[in-house]
Amino acid sequence: MSERYLAVVDLGAESGRVHLARYDGQRLTLEEVHRFANGPVALRRHLYWNVLALWQEVISGLRKARRLAGRLDSIGVDTWGVDYALLDDQGLLLGLPFHYRDRRTEGLMEEVFARVPREEIYAQTGIQFMPINTLYQLLAHQREQPHVLETATHLLLMPDLFHYWLSGERLCEYTNATTTQCWSVPQGTWASDLLARLGLPTHFLPPVVAPGTPLGKVQGELAEDLGRDVLVIAPATHDTAAAVAGIPMRASPRDRAYISSGTWSLVGLELPQPQIAQGSASNFTNEGGIFGTIRFLRNVMGLWLLQECRRSWQEGGQSFSYEQLLTLAEGAPAWAALFDPDHPLFLPPGDMPTRIREQLSAHGQPVPAAEDIPALVRAILDSLILRYRQVLELAASITGSALQTIHIVGGGAQNRWLNQGLADATGLVVIAGPIEATAQGNALLQLVGLGELRSLEEVRTLAARSTVTQTFLPDPERRAAWDEAYARFTTLFPLTRPLQ
Repeated sequence: MSERYLAVVDLGAESGRVHLARYDGQRLTLEEVHRFANGPVALRRHLYWNVLALWQEVISGLRKARRLAGRLDSIGVDTWGVDYALLDDQGLLLGLPFHYRDRRTEGLMEEVFARVPREEIYAQTGIQFMPINTLYQLLAHQREQPHVLETATHLLLMPDLFHYWLSGERLCEYTNATTTQCWSVPQGTWASDLLARLGLPTHFLPPVVAPGTPLGKVQGELAEDLGRDVLVIAPATHDTAAAVAGIPMRASPRDRAYISSGTWSLVGLELPQPQIAQGSASNFTNEGGIFGTIRFLRNVMGLWLLQECRRSWQEGGQSFSYEQLLTLAEGAPAWAALFDPDHPLFLPPGDMPTRIREQLSAHGQPVPAAEDIPALVRAILDSLILRYRQVLELAASITGSALQTIHIVGGGAQNRWLNQGLADATGLVVIAGPIEATAQGNALLQLVGLGELRSLEEVRTLAARSTVTQTFLPDPERRAAWDEAYARFTTLFPLTRPLQ
């Protein structure tokens, strides 16, 4: 067969990347050709995505990929979940998309529960309750701009918007649709009855396609730059779904968990069917995966805590790389100060070091001085590891899984200290990599759309052939100290309150 060349657009909450993926029939390789910053734009008390700047960067990256390869067979885009754009009947944007950390949804969950009990919402959607969910964003939009919702003819999630601009097709991809809490996982359709009970319009909800679906060829003037025969393929467009697709593990194993570690940490298992009744009380989510699988997981605040601290320190004149911060943390006392990394105060941008110190104080924990950066970073890492263990133990208990291995993928897979700490804290083998699991999963699903791969087993086999990983074995001598810290952590922060 001739070599396949795929353009992979992977947009994260902190940065965007365009990769050129090459498939020779045996292995898949990725080459980053373009990287750019991403982040919220604050304007008159709201946060937005600068979607036009992102589009320019995406096109620049796609042009680079085509020049490097000579030709492209396909293009696919993945992004974060829940955020959306509204279009009019001409296909034009009705305003900039809101950022999920915008404060407009504060307090809305409680209002919704007064109208529809949370148990009924979970039974219909199977999705964890978070204020960032599309359901609450739409209610906020209706409250502030009802005329916009009535005018809109299409709602597109973020990757669907880019696919529309490339192909002209206004469709939504399944894995991202399931993140919205507007989709009925049990029924496999939009939860129209739920939306109607909440007074939300449904006329703008688009058809939904499976991951790996070809949408059509690149349209318009872009065909000159990128190629007239280039297919636009919807991969697993939710970045976590793509990351899980890219993990080199067996199909839906019950002895293996995963952590997709980036701005957020998504901690869970791949299952063959949703766990609606079992997951409700613990606020686990049942998001769609590839080939009919379910991503049974919980969101943990993740490396956002460290990212925001780093930004605050930079604004104060102290600039650190992430590697420098981890080195500093290694010299700080272990488990000296613990906090709940999922406290709702940590969700919006702001002075994260001060917020963390306030939470430490509120729970009787030692409070590092403002200048004691090593102790604060250590508190973040220790608290994240302990929360990961807490979520994994609960997931195993709910599903009856006997976990032996944790696959950690994404940017956090580069953090050797975090990986070893996770192995020691859980007593499980940690396999780190690939770092670019999301891009790899995106490319694998493009190969499904091109007809090169036809099953979950084939996807995972190619992922394993194409991935270099690193294994971290638990150190039994450190387990007792971690157990002691874990007992303290779970007493202070039992995993009963949902992130809200």
